[in-house]
Amino acid sequence: MIKIDNITMTYGDIKSLNSVTAAVKDGSIFGLIGSNGSGKSTLLRILCGVIKPDSGEVRYDDQPVWENDLKKQEIIYLSDEQYFIPHCTINDMKRLYKSVYTGFSEETFRKLRDIFTLDCDRKINTFSKGMKKQASVMLGLSARPKYLLCDETFDGLDPVVRQLVKRILASESAEYGMTTIIASHNLREMEDICDTVALLHKGDLLFERELDDMKLELHKVQAVFEGEFSAERLRGLKILGYERRGSLVTFIARGELREIQDFLRALSPTFCETIPLTLEEIFISEMEEKGYDFDKLVY
Repeated sequence: MIKIDNITMTYGDIKSLNSVTAAVKDGSIFGLIGSNGSGKSTLLRILCGVIKPDSGEVRYDDQPVWENDLKKQEIIYLSDEQYFIPHCTINDMKRLYKSVYTGFSEETFRKLRDIFTLDCDRKINTFSKGMKKQASVMLGLSARPKYLLCDETFDGLDPVVRQLVKRILASESAEYGMTTIIASHNLREMEDICDTVALLHKGDLLFERELDDMKLELHKVQAVFEGEFSAERLRGLKILGYERRGSLVTFIARGELREIQDFLRALSPTFCETIPLTLEEIFISEMEEKGYDFDKLVY
């Protein structure tokens, strides 16, 4: 488990992180959402032991990461702007990774090389942005890390490759118990891959929840009622969002689904159905309940 304990980091007069505390379970995929400048990259650099925070500590399995070379052997950090040795090829970088990471897997490298179909003897500085992203993922996963830290890894990938990388990350987590943290400004990228999602805004961690818990607590309902209908008739439910278009009423409610269904059944709707919420709708509802304008936090 990764424990992030009261991390604070400042750059001059700018407070990049403010008393951030969180926990990432082993084998999970943790999504870190936030707009540009929210502190995501700083937190990832602290997590991989590249920089030391002003206060607080990061521990992996109860061991500090700062100046811990053995623990860093288990961590791969895929930065937003990947660094490669000038004029090197993927095969050159592979030799470097093998000299640093003792668990580097030639088998995994060959498998991913065949999947991404990159020319491993071509100089990486001739690659497109998306190809460089693929190369970094291929090299990083071949090192067989226990912990993978990704900063905007999907940015620059075309939709097909983006889904491919997601499937590979999910497979590695399921098969080898790899723990993954993915930082992104795009909430939609997290919807089909993350177990837990957190929101970072101006250095503060505003929100951290498991997706399954959120989906069990929040429900989107569409219903049609005869005659006039107002939101007052839904008093008794915890309504987070309400909209009416003609005879169609749409609302988001918090609570047990069976209790919500029993309540609506007593109102005798002519039509009623529950619709799965998107991750964006869940976040908007949760943050508005906390008094935040979600669109201003992420976009």
